[in-house]
Amino acid sequence: MTTPAPPAAPGPGRVQRWQERATTARTAAERRFPVITDLTARLLSVNVLDAATRLAAQLFLTAVPFMLVAAAFTPQGVRDQLLTSARDVFGLTGASEQQLRQLYGAQGAGENGVRQATGVIGALVALLAATASSRAMGRVCQRAWQLPKPPARLAVWRWFVWIVAWVAVLVLQGPMRGGFGAGLWLGIPLVFLVDVALWWWTQWLLLNGRVPWLPLFPGAVLTAGAMTALSVTARIYMPTALNRSLATYGSLGSVFTLLSWLIAICVVITVSLTAGAVLATQPPLAGPLNRAGRPPRT
Repeated sequence: MTTPAPPAAPGPGRVQRWQERATTARTAAERRFPVITDLTARLLSVNVLDAATRLAAQLFLTAVPFMLVAAAFTPQGVRDQLLTSARDVFGLTGASEQQLRQLYGAQGAGENGVRQATGVIGALVALLAATASSRAMGRVCQRAWQLPKPPARLAVWRWFVWIVAWVAVLVLQGPMRGGFGAGLWLGIPLVFLVDVALWWWTQWLLLNGRVPWLPLFPGAVLTAGAMTALSVTARIYMPTALNRSLATYGSLGSVFTLLSWLIAICVVITVSLTAGAVLATQPPLAGPLNRAGRPPRT
């Protein structure tokens, strides 16, 4: 019985025809869907997962400790509001809420000790370290818009302003989410509008004003919409995940859960800002958005 011969390998002519067809299809896709192809290329150049992980790590290691140190120097009402905001934003219940209260209680009981241990110089050092988060966010914005890194002497004050402004907004998250007493029907739209303004301002500030205001608007809207959706999801997912982690792994489990959620948030931020930059530079938005302003400066 003869063994059938293996199929012949495609000849050079057939391979060339396949390559030509692939090139033609790619060219047609780029011509028909320029936004999708440009967004794909931009996301690959940004390296979304790497940028988001770096941003999440900086926020977790520098911004969160700065919030704890800053809380020791604020009035009791501000600390109470920070606790309420953290509980409302994540919808904490059960063991996770109890752990948050224990952390807050320990911090409140040791307020004078924290002040004496850190002092004004220590608080300033914590603020200086927290600007690493500002620099990481600035790099995300620069990669999204494909702009070079600005000189530090022009950007350093922006790092401090950004981190302080964000801490202030986080303190107010609880009242805004509740619509200042009116309920979620007002709170959710209010949070969305505040997020739009905040992300619009964030891009302009950390890009050193090198991009006009109008082209930054699509990224602000996309990021605000995604963050608002994530805030609603957090109230559903985070209480169960945190309580399960606490029951299984103790306090260390809650750290892993929070860090994982923070990475997911940073991925959404990176993708949204990049998508907004692409939309602002591609038809049909490129013309109206850039007609009223100057082109991005390098």
